[in-house]
Amino acid sequence: MISTPVVMPQMGESVAEGTIVRWIKRVGETIDKDEPLFEISTDKIDAEVPSPVGGVLLEIRVQEGETVPVHSIVAVISGTTGTTGTTGTTGTAAAPVTTEHSAVEPADAAASRIAPVVPVVPVVPVVPVVPVRLRTLSSPVVRKIAREHGVDVTAVPGSGVAGRVTKRDIDAFVSARGNASRVDSARRPAFLPGEDVLVEKMSVMRRKIAEHMTSSVRTSAHVYSAYEADFSRIDRLRRTHRVRYEAGGARLTYTAFIVKATAETIRDFPFVNASLDGENIVYRRDINLGIAVALEQGLIVPVIRRADRCSLLDLCRIVQDLSSRARTKQLKVDDVEGGTFTITNPGIFGGLWGLPIISQPQVAILAIGSIDKRAVVVDGEIVARPMCHLTLGYDHRLIDGADGGRFLQALKRRLEQFDDSWM
Repeated sequence: MISTPVVMPQMGESVAEGTIVRWIKRVGETIDKDEPLFEISTDKIDAEVPSPVGGVLLEIRVQEGETVPVHSIVAVISGTTGTTGTTGTTGTAAAPVTTEHSAVEPADAAASRIAPVVPVVPVVPVVPVVPVRLRTLSSPVVRKIAREHGVDVTAVPGSGVAGRVTKRDIDAFVSARGNASRVDSARRPAFLPGEDVLVEKMSVMRRKIAEHMTSSVRTSAHVYSAYEADFSRIDRLRRTHRVRYEAGGARLTYTAFIVKATAETIRDFPFVNASLDGENIVYRRDINLGIAVALEQGLIVPVIRRADRCSLLDLCRIVQDLSSRARTKQLKVDDVEGGTFTITNPGIFGGLWGLPIISQPQVAILAIGSIDKRAVVVDGEIVARPMCHLTLGYDHRLIDGADGGRFLQALKRRLEQFDDSWM
Protein backbone atom coordinates (compact mmCIF):
# COMPACT_ATOMS: atom_id res chain seq x y z
CA MET A 1 0.00 0.00 0.00
CA ILE A 2 1.41 3.39 -1.02
CA SER A 3 0.61 6.64 0.80
CA THR A 4 0.41 9.65 -1.52
CA PRO A 5 0.45 13.19 -0.13
CA VAL A 6 -1.77 15.71 -1.93
CA VAL A 7 -0.54 19.30 -2.10
CA MET A 8 -2.15 22.67 -2.66
CA PRO A 9 -1.83 23.27 -6.43
CA GLN A 10 -0.36 26.46 -7.84
CA MET A 11 -3.21 28.02 -9.78
CA GLY A 12 -1.09 30.39 -11.84
CA GLU A 13 2.47 31.60 -11.49
CA SER A 14 1.58 34.66 -9.40
CA VAL A 15 -0.62 32.71 -6.96
CA ALA A 16 1.18 32.09 -3.66
CA GLU A 17 -1.57 30.52 -1.53
CA GLY A 18 -4.97 28.90 -1.60
CA THR A 19 -7.92 28.49 0.75
CA ILE A 20 -9.74 25.20 1.31
CA VAL A 21 -13.40 26.08 0.83
CA ARG A 22 -14.89 22.59 1.10
CA TRP A 23 -13.79 18.98 1.36
CA ILE A 24 -15.84 16.93 -1.08
CA LYS A 25 -14.52 13.66 0.37
CA ARG A 26 -14.16 12.77 4.06
CA VAL A 27 -11.54 10.73 5.86
CA GLY A 28 -12.12 7.02 5.25
CA GLU A 29 -13.97 7.49 1.97
CA THR A 30 -12.70 5.99 -1.27
CA ILE A 31 -11.89 8.18 -4.23
CA ASP A 32 -11.02 7.53 -7.87
CA LYS A 33 -8.19 9.22 -9.73
CA ASP A 34 -9.34 12.58 -11.15
CA GLU A 35 -12.51 12.53 -9.00
CA PRO A 36 -13.11 15.91 -7.25
CA LEU A 37 -11.43 15.87 -3.84
CA PHE A 38 -11.76 19.40 -2.50
CA GLU A 39 -12.74 22.91 -3.52
CA ILE A 40 -10.31 25.81 -3.28
CA SER A 41 -10.43 29.56 -3.67
CA THR A 42 -7.52 31.79 -4.68
CA ASP A 43 -7.23 35.40 -5.80
CA LYS A 44 -7.60 34.08 -9.36
CA ILE A 45 -10.34 31.47 -9.33
CA ASP A 46 -12.60 29.11 -7.38
CA ALA A 47 -12.23 25.52 -8.55
CA GLU A 48 -12.78 21.88 -7.68
CA VAL A 49 -9.48 20.03 -7.43
CA PRO A 50 -9.30 16.38 -8.59
CA SER A 51 -7.45 13.62 -6.78
CA PRO A 52 -4.06 12.71 -8.28
CA VAL A 53 -4.53 9.01 -7.44
CA GLY A 54 -7.23 6.52 -6.56
CA GLY A 55 -7.51 5.07 -3.06
CA VAL A 56 -8.80 5.94 0.41
CA LEU A 57 -8.56 9.40 1.99
CA LEU A 58 -6.42 8.70 5.06
CA GLU A 59 -5.87 12.17 6.44
CA ILE A 60 -7.00 15.77 6.02
CA ARG A 61 -4.29 18.18 7.15
CA VAL A 62 -5.86 21.51 6.18
CA GLN A 63 -9.38 22.26 7.38
CA GLU A 64 -12.13 24.13 5.56
CA GLY A 65 -11.54 27.88 5.68
CA GLU A 66 -7.79 27.52 6.24
CA THR A 67 -5.32 29.22 3.88
CA VAL A 68 -1.91 27.67 3.18
CA PRO A 69 0.96 28.28 0.73
CA VAL A 70 0.96 26.49 -2.62
CA HIS A 71 2.69 23.07 -2.58
CA SER A 72 1.75 22.57 1.11
CA ILE A 73 0.46 19.09 1.90
CA VAL A 74 -3.29 19.25 2.48
CA ALA A 75 -4.20 15.54 2.58
CA VAL A 76 -2.86 11.98 2.34
CA ILE A 77 -4.38 9.21 0.21
CA SER A 78 -3.55 5.53 0.44
CA GLY A 79 -3.73 3.58 -2.80
CA THR A 80 -2.28 0.81 -4.87
CA THR A 81 -0.58 3.16 -7.34
CA GLY A 82 2.27 5.53 -6.93
CA THR A 83 1.16 7.92 -9.64
CA THR A 84 2.47 11.38 -8.94
CA GLY A 85 2.56 14.73 -10.65
CA THR A 86 -0.11 17.18 -11.67
CA THR A 87 -3.39 16.68 -13.46
CA GLY A 88 -3.45 19.93 -15.42
CA THR A 89 -3.89 23.49 -14.28
CA THR A 90 -6.61 22.60 -11.80
CA GLY A 91 -5.10 19.33 -10.62
CA THR A 92 -3.61 18.49 -7.26
CA ALA A 93 0.02 17.50 -7.10
CA ALA A 94 1.20 14.32 -5.42
CA ALA A 95 4.53 14.72 -3.65
CA PRO A 96 6.99 12.96 -1.35
CA VAL A 97 5.92 12.82 2.30
CA THR A 98 7.15 15.86 4.25
CA THR A 99 6.22 17.70 7.42
CA GLU A 100 2.78 19.29 7.67
CA HIS A 101 2.21 22.45 5.60
CA SER A 102 5.75 22.29 4.26
CA ALA A 103 6.47 23.53 0.77
CA VAL A 104 7.12 20.87 -1.84
CA GLU A 105 8.62 21.40 -5.30
CA PRO A 106 6.68 19.28 -7.82
CA ALA A 107 8.56 16.73 -9.91
CA ASP A 108 8.07 18.75 -13.07
CA ALA A 109 8.19 22.37 -11.98
CA ALA A 110 7.89 23.67 -15.52
CA ALA A 111 4.62 21.79 -16.03
CA SER A 112 3.08 23.38 -12.93
CA ARG A 113 3.86 26.94 -13.95
CA ILE A 114 1.77 29.15 -16.20
CA ALA A 115 3.16 32.05 -18.21
CA PRO A 116 2.54 35.38 -16.50
CA VAL A 117 -0.49 37.18 -17.85
CA VAL A 118 -2.75 40.04 -16.90
CA PRO A 119 -5.31 39.00 -14.26
CA VAL A 120 -9.01 39.56 -14.75
CA VAL A 121 -11.24 40.54 -11.85
CA PRO A 122 -15.03 40.21 -11.54
CA VAL A 123 -16.91 43.48 -11.73
CA VAL A 124 -20.69 43.55 -11.50
CA PRO A 125 -23.50 40.97 -11.45
CA VAL A 126 -24.03 39.61 -14.96
CA VAL A 127 -24.76 36.52 -16.95
CA PRO A 128 -23.98 36.29 -20.65
CA VAL A 129 -27.47 36.59 -22.16
CA VAL A 130 -29.14 39.90 -22.91
CA PRO A 131 -32.94 39.91 -22.83
CA VAL A 132 -34.97 41.71 -25.46
CA ARG A 133 -38.67 42.44 -25.15
CA LEU A 134 -40.59 41.98 -28.37
CA ARG A 135 -44.28 41.64 -29.18
CA THR A 136 -46.13 39.29 -26.86
CA LEU A 137 -47.79 37.10 -29.46
CA SER A 138 -48.32 33.57 -28.13
CA SER A 139 -50.50 30.50 -28.55
CA PRO A 140 -53.10 29.35 -25.99
CA VAL A 141 -50.85 26.40 -25.10
CA VAL A 142 -47.91 28.71 -24.38
CA ARG A 143 -50.11 31.01 -22.27
CA LYS A 144 -51.34 28.00 -20.30
CA ILE A 145 -47.74 26.89 -19.61
CA ALA A 146 -46.88 30.45 -18.56
CA ARG A 147 -49.80 30.51 -16.08
CA GLU A 148 -48.73 27.17 -14.63
CA HIS A 149 -45.31 28.65 -13.86
CA GLY A 150 -46.69 31.97 -12.65
CA VAL A 151 -45.05 33.81 -15.55
CA ASP A 152 -46.34 37.03 -17.09
CA VAL A 153 -46.06 36.23 -20.80
CA THR A 154 -45.65 39.93 -21.62
CA ALA A 155 -42.33 39.93 -19.74
CA VAL A 156 -40.87 37.04 -21.77
CA PRO A 157 -38.58 37.77 -24.76
CA GLY A 158 -40.05 36.11 -27.85
CA SER A 159 -37.83 34.32 -30.35
CA GLY A 160 -40.54 33.15 -32.74
CA VAL A 161 -41.82 34.76 -35.92
CA ALA A 162 -42.69 38.44 -35.36
CA GLY A 163 -41.56 38.14 -31.76
CA ARG A 164 -43.97 35.30 -30.88
CA VAL A 165 -43.32 33.76 -27.45
CA THR A 166 -42.72 30.01 -27.73
CA LYS A 167 -42.65 27.16 -25.21
CA ARG A 168 -38.85 27.24 -25.42
CA ASP A 169 -38.92 30.94 -24.47
CA ILE A 170 -41.06 30.17 -21.40
CA ASP A 171 -38.74 27.33 -20.35
CA ALA A 172 -35.68 29.57 -20.73
CA PHE A 173 -37.36 32.36 -18.77
CA VAL A 174 -38.30 30.03 -15.91
CA SER A 175 -34.76 28.63 -15.84
CA ALA A 176 -33.21 32.12 -15.75
CA ARG A 177 -35.60 33.16 -13.00
CA GLY A 178 -34.52 30.12 -11.01
CA ASN A 179 -30.86 31.09 -11.41
CA ALA A 180 -31.61 34.62 -10.22
CA SER A 181 -33.47 33.26 -7.18
CA ARG A 182 -30.50 31.09 -6.28
CA VAL A 183 -28.21 34.10 -6.45
CA ASP A 184 -30.58 36.10 -4.24
CA SER A 185 -30.92 33.33 -1.66
CA ALA A 186 -27.15 32.89 -1.51
CA ARG A 187 -26.81 36.53 -0.37
CA ARG A 188 -29.75 36.45 2.09
CA PRO A 189 -28.63 36.26 5.76
CA ALA A 190 -30.08 33.42 7.84
CA PHE A 191 -31.28 35.15 11.02
CA LEU A 192 -32.06 32.96 14.01
CA PRO A 193 -35.15 33.65 16.17
CA GLY A 194 -34.48 36.67 18.38
CA GLU A 195 -31.46 37.87 16.38
CA ASP A 196 -31.41 41.51 15.28
CA VAL A 197 -27.85 41.57 13.94
CA LEU A 198 -25.95 38.88 12.07
CA VAL A 199 -22.21 39.00 11.43
CA GLU A 200 -20.61 36.58 9.00
CA LYS A 201 -17.13 36.31 7.57
CA MET A 202 -16.65 37.30 3.93
CA SER A 203 -15.99 34.45 1.54
CA VAL A 204 -12.58 34.38 -0.10
CA MET A 205 -14.12 35.40 -3.42
CA ARG A 206 -16.07 38.28 -1.85
CA ARG A 207 -12.96 39.49 -0.02
CA LYS A 208 -10.85 39.42 -3.18
CA ILE A 209 -13.52 41.30 -5.15
CA ALA A 210 -13.57 43.97 -2.44
CA GLU A 211 -9.78 44.27 -2.48
CA HIS A 212 -9.54 44.50 -6.28
CA MET A 213 -12.38 47.00 -6.65
CA THR A 214 -11.06 49.27 -3.90
CA SER A 215 -7.60 49.12 -5.44
CA SER A 216 -8.98 49.99 -8.87
CA VAL A 217 -10.81 53.06 -7.59
CA ARG A 218 -7.61 54.24 -5.93
CA THR A 219 -5.58 53.57 -9.09
CA SER A 220 -7.63 54.77 -12.08
CA ALA A 221 -9.24 58.13 -12.75
CA HIS A 222 -12.66 56.76 -13.70
CA VAL A 223 -14.82 58.61 -16.22
CA TYR A 224 -17.85 57.43 -18.22
CA SER A 225 -19.53 58.03 -21.57
CA ALA A 226 -22.85 56.55 -22.71
CA TYR A 227 -24.46 56.05 -26.11
CA GLU A 228 -27.72 54.41 -27.20
CA ALA A 229 -27.77 51.82 -29.97
CA ASP A 230 -30.64 50.47 -32.07
CA PHE A 231 -30.62 46.65 -32.04
CA SER A 232 -33.25 46.23 -34.77
CA ARG A 233 -30.82 44.82 -37.33
CA ILE A 234 -29.21 42.45 -34.85
CA ASP A 235 -32.65 41.31 -33.73
CA ARG A 236 -33.62 40.48 -37.34
CA LEU A 237 -30.34 38.68 -37.99
CA ARG A 238 -30.71 36.66 -34.81
CA ARG A 239 -34.22 35.50 -35.69
CA THR A 240 -33.18 34.72 -39.27
CA HIS A 241 -30.12 32.63 -38.38
CA ARG A 242 -31.05 31.23 -34.94
CA VAL A 243 -32.19 27.81 -36.19
CA ARG A 244 -29.07 27.36 -38.34
CA TYR A 245 -26.80 28.14 -35.40
CA GLU A 246 -28.69 25.80 -33.09
CA ALA A 247 -28.26 23.04 -35.67
CA GLY A 248 -24.52 23.66 -35.31
CA GLY A 249 -24.74 23.29 -31.54
CA ALA A 250 -24.59 26.99 -30.66
CA ARG A 251 -27.10 29.44 -29.20
CA LEU A 252 -27.12 32.69 -31.16
CA THR A 253 -27.22 35.15 -28.27
CA TYR A 254 -27.07 38.92 -28.26
CA THR A 255 -23.88 38.62 -26.25
CA ALA A 256 -22.10 37.03 -29.23
CA PHE A 257 -23.12 39.94 -31.49
CA ILE A 258 -21.87 42.43 -28.90
CA VAL A 259 -18.56 40.59 -28.42
CA LYS A 260 -17.97 40.43 -32.19
CA ALA A 261 -18.72 44.11 -32.75
CA THR A 262 -16.64 45.13 -29.71
CA ALA A 263 -13.60 43.10 -30.78
CA GLU A 264 -13.72 44.57 -34.28
CA THR A 265 -14.01 48.09 -32.86
CA ILE A 266 -11.09 47.62 -30.44
CA ARG A 267 -8.84 46.86 -33.42
CA ASP A 268 -9.45 50.43 -34.61
CA PHE A 269 -8.91 51.95 -31.15
CA PRO A 270 -5.90 50.17 -29.59
CA PHE A 271 -5.73 52.60 -26.66
CA VAL A 272 -8.67 50.81 -24.98
CA ASN A 273 -6.70 47.54 -25.22
CA ALA A 274 -3.74 48.89 -23.28
CA SER A 275 -2.47 49.30 -19.72
CA LEU A 276 -0.26 51.75 -17.84
CA ASP A 277 3.12 50.86 -16.34
CA GLY A 278 4.34 53.94 -14.55
CA GLU A 279 4.93 56.52 -17.28
CA ASN A 280 4.78 53.87 -20.02
CA ILE A 281 1.75 52.82 -22.10
CA VAL A 282 1.69 49.08 -22.79
CA TYR A 283 -0.31 48.18 -25.92
CA ARG A 284 -1.54 44.59 -26.38
CA ARG A 285 -1.68 42.94 -29.79
CA ASP A 286 -4.13 40.23 -28.71
CA ILE A 287 -7.69 41.29 -27.96
CA ASN A 288 -8.72 39.10 -25.03
CA LEU A 289 -12.26 39.95 -23.92
CA GLY A 290 -13.43 39.15 -20.39
CA ILE A 291 -17.14 38.34 -20.08
CA ALA A 292 -18.41 38.70 -16.51
CA VAL A 293 -20.56 35.81 -15.17
CA ALA A 294 -22.62 35.88 -11.98
CA LEU A 295 -22.13 33.08 -9.45
CA GLU A 296 -24.06 32.38 -6.26
CA GLN A 297 -21.35 33.81 -4.01
CA GLY A 298 -19.70 36.33 -6.31
CA LEU A 299 -18.54 36.83 -9.87
CA ILE A 300 -15.91 35.62 -12.23
CA VAL A 301 -14.71 36.84 -15.61
CA PRO A 302 -13.70 34.11 -18.07
CA VAL A 303 -11.71 35.36 -21.04
CA ILE A 304 -12.26 34.90 -24.78
CA ARG A 305 -8.75 34.91 -26.20
CA ARG A 306 -8.05 36.64 -29.53
CA ALA A 307 -11.75 37.44 -29.83
CA ASP A 308 -11.17 39.50 -32.97
CA ARG A 309 -10.01 36.36 -34.77
CA CYS A 310 -13.11 34.34 -33.86
CA SER A 311 -16.13 33.91 -36.10
CA LEU A 312 -19.57 34.68 -34.72
CA LEU A 313 -20.28 30.94 -34.53
CA ASP A 314 -17.05 30.40 -32.58
CA LEU A 315 -17.99 33.19 -30.18
CA CYS A 316 -21.42 31.64 -29.56
CA ARG A 317 -19.81 28.33 -28.67
CA ILE A 318 -17.08 29.89 -26.52
CA VAL A 319 -19.48 32.06 -24.53
CA GLN A 320 -21.75 29.07 -23.96
CA ASP A 321 -18.85 26.87 -22.85
CA LEU A 322 -17.19 29.41 -20.55
CA SER A 323 -20.41 30.48 -18.82
CA SER A 324 -21.40 26.85 -18.26
CA ARG A 325 -18.03 25.89 -16.81
CA ALA A 326 -17.96 29.05 -14.68
CA ARG A 327 -21.19 28.05 -12.94
CA THR A 328 -20.02 24.46 -12.38
CA LYS A 329 -16.55 25.56 -11.13
CA GLN A 330 -14.80 23.81 -14.00
CA LEU A 331 -12.79 26.79 -15.22
CA LYS A 332 -9.01 26.60 -15.32
CA VAL A 333 -6.61 29.41 -14.54
CA ASP A 334 -5.95 29.91 -18.26
CA ASP A 335 -9.67 30.62 -18.69
CA VAL A 336 -9.65 33.67 -16.40
CA GLU A 337 -6.24 35.21 -17.03
CA GLY A 338 -4.92 37.47 -19.76
CA GLY A 339 -7.96 39.71 -20.26
CA THR A 340 -7.29 43.07 -21.92
CA PHE A 341 -10.84 44.52 -22.00
CA THR A 342 -14.00 43.58 -20.07
CA ILE A 343 -17.67 43.46 -21.03
CA THR A 344 -20.25 43.40 -18.24
CA ASN A 345 -24.04 43.24 -18.51
CA PRO A 346 -26.19 44.86 -15.84
CA GLY A 347 -29.01 44.73 -18.38
CA ILE A 348 -29.76 41.10 -17.52
CA PHE A 349 -31.41 42.35 -14.33
CA GLY A 350 -33.26 45.12 -16.15
CA GLY A 351 -30.67 47.84 -15.57
CA LEU A 352 -30.83 50.55 -18.23
CA TRP A 353 -27.09 51.21 -17.88
CA GLY A 354 -24.25 50.71 -15.42
CA LEU A 355 -21.11 52.47 -14.18
CA PRO A 356 -18.71 49.56 -13.65
CA ILE A 357 -15.28 49.72 -12.05
CA ILE A 358 -12.32 49.06 -14.34
CA SER A 359 -10.59 45.69 -13.94
CA GLN A 360 -6.92 46.45 -13.26
CA PRO A 361 -4.56 46.76 -15.03
CA GLN A 362 -6.98 47.32 -17.91
CA VAL A 363 -7.99 50.86 -18.84
CA ALA A 364 -11.57 50.41 -20.06
CA ILE A 365 -14.74 48.40 -19.44
CA LEU A 366 -18.01 48.24 -21.40
CA ALA A 367 -21.42 47.94 -19.69
CA ILE A 368 -24.42 46.68 -21.67
CA GLY A 369 -27.85 47.84 -20.53
CA SER A 370 -31.16 46.07 -21.04
CA ILE A 371 -32.48 45.81 -24.59
CA ASP A 372 -36.02 47.20 -24.49
CA LYS A 373 -38.56 48.40 -27.00
CA ARG A 374 -38.57 52.18 -26.69
CA ALA A 375 -40.15 55.02 -28.63
CA VAL A 376 -37.59 56.72 -30.86
CA VAL A 377 -37.78 59.19 -33.70
CA VAL A 378 -36.75 57.75 -37.09
CA ASP A 379 -37.07 59.88 -40.25
CA GLY A 380 -39.37 62.27 -38.39
CA GLU A 381 -41.72 59.52 -37.15
CA ILE A 382 -42.09 57.99 -33.69
CA VAL A 383 -41.51 54.23 -33.86
CA ALA A 384 -40.81 51.43 -31.37
CA ARG A 385 -37.30 49.97 -31.63
CA PRO A 386 -35.25 47.60 -29.43
CA MET A 387 -32.76 50.03 -27.90
CA CYS A 388 -29.76 49.52 -25.63
CA HIS A 389 -27.49 51.86 -23.64
CA LEU A 390 -23.75 51.28 -24.03
CA THR A 391 -21.62 52.73 -21.23
CA LEU A 392 -17.84 52.89 -21.48
CA GLY A 393 -15.88 53.32 -18.27
CA TYR A 394 -12.30 54.38 -18.93
CA ASP A 395 -9.14 55.56 -17.23
CA HIS A 396 -8.83 59.31 -17.77
CA ARG A 397 -5.08 59.09 -17.21
CA LEU A 398 -4.84 57.55 -20.69
CA ILE A 399 -8.17 58.07 -22.46
CA ASP A 400 -9.84 61.47 -22.95
CA GLY A 401 -13.56 62.01 -23.39
CA ALA A 402 -13.22 62.61 -27.12
CA ASP A 403 -11.46 59.25 -27.56
CA GLY A 404 -14.06 57.46 -25.45
CA GLY A 405 -16.80 59.06 -27.53
CA ARG A 406 -15.19 58.04 -30.82
CA PHE A 407 -14.90 54.44 -29.61
CA LEU A 408 -18.59 54.32 -28.65
CA GLN A 409 -19.65 55.96 -31.92
CA ALA A 410 -17.80 53.30 -33.89
CA LEU A 411 -19.24 50.49 -31.74
CA LYS A 412 -22.76 51.89 -32.12
CA ARG A 413 -22.31 51.99 -35.90
CA ARG A 414 -21.09 48.37 -36.03
CA LEU A 415 -24.01 47.16 -33.94
CA GLU A 416 -26.63 49.07 -35.93
CA GLN A 417 -25.07 48.08 -39.28
CA PHE A 418 -23.92 44.61 -38.30
CA ASP A 419 -21.95 43.06 -41.16
CA ASP A 420 -23.83 40.20 -42.92
CA SER A 421 -20.50 38.57 -43.81
CA TRP A 422 -19.89 37.87 -40.10
CA MET A 423 -22.92 35.58 -39.98
